[in-house]
Amino acid sequence: MSPRERVLAVLNGQKPDRVPWFGDLDYWVTALIERGEKPKDFRRSDAYIDWHRDLGVGFYLQGYFPFRAITERCRVREWKEANLRYRQIETPCGTLRETWTWLPESFAEAPTEHLLKSAADLRAYRYFHENTRYEPDYSFAERRRGQVGDMGVVLCYLPKSPLMQMIALDAGVTKVFEIFTDAGEEFHKTMEAVRRSHDAAAAIALESPTDVLMIPENLSSECVGKTFYEMFMRDYEETWARRIHDAGKFSCIHLDGTMKGLLRETCSTSLTFIEALTPAPAGDLEIEKWAEWSGNSSTVLWGGIPGMFFTELVSDEEFDQHTRRVLEVMRTEPRYVLGVADQVPPDGLERRVRRVGELVEKYGAYC
Repeated sequence: MSPRERVLAVLNGQKPDRVPWFGDLDYWVTALIERGEKPKDFRRSDAYIDWHRDLGVGFYLQGYFPFRAITERCRVREWKEANLRYRQIETPCGTLRETWTWLPESFAEAPTEHLLKSAADLRAYRYFHENTRYEPDYSFAERRRGQVGDMGVVLCYLPKSPLMQMIALDAGVTKVFEIFTDAGEEFHKTMEAVRRSHDAAAAIALESPTDVLMIPENLSSECVGKTFYEMFMRDYEETWARRIHDAGKFSCIHLDGTMKGLLRETCSTSLTFIEALTPAPAGDLEIEKWAEWSGNSSTVLWGGIPGMFFTELVSDEEFDQHTRRVLEVMRTEPRYVLGVADQVPPDGLERRVRRVGELVEKYGAYC
């Protein structure tokens, strides 16, 4: 069976010949491009899918939102200075500004000045979202559909839930809890405004030519917890899981942190699968306990090999031992997809990625 046939079988509740193996290579290829080891346009090319084929790994993740955001009645400026990227949003209710810093050593960027700095910024933040509209941008999904073929599935993003938009991108977890404590009513009003905006974008993503729609939450249990999940996230995930299913597509979220606090909750939302699950020793839950902690659910669990296992920090023997242990669990029933948790890092080893496919062929047949 092809990678596409295998993963579609599992997502449809059927049993393929072997455990599907799908890896997120996006971070790794970013480093290869920055180092000049791959051409600048490699990620969008046919050659990128051929590279997956050569490595023996299924394709699925590309970080693509199938809509354009158009902000009105605000002045939005974006510019770069050296390794800094700025965005400034001027509204009648105040000005918001963020700074992202590129770290060449890690081939990644992170916010070093958040858009939301205090409760005083909530009015401007609401105004910005209330005056943002969206238009479809499906061309890349259409291009990918022609490229991917039997190597995997086309996946597009919805917006994050409003809470995770704040925690992961616009304010940071500490500031979110400070603002919630200082201005609870204003915080709730802001969540509602962002939700209306994100629902409009999600409705456009729903119509995109894709197999899978992901809510890219970057969720971790120690950053959210059950109370905030129930207050601000469950309804968004349940609503869009249902609408995605009704549209004939598969749904998922990205849970790449600690699992014990929220795995059961996320598996009760009717999402098709939970992606980027990181087992012990890098995560907080052994692979043998995933099914138990997910509750009475048919949700597919996707992940299993921590990113650092693809580097020299782990020996070849330990890598093989861990992967075989994961496959020993995953081949017991077709509710798992073997994946990277959460990405092959910049110092990833090509031989390790290839090795997974070899181990799947040898040990990945179902019991």
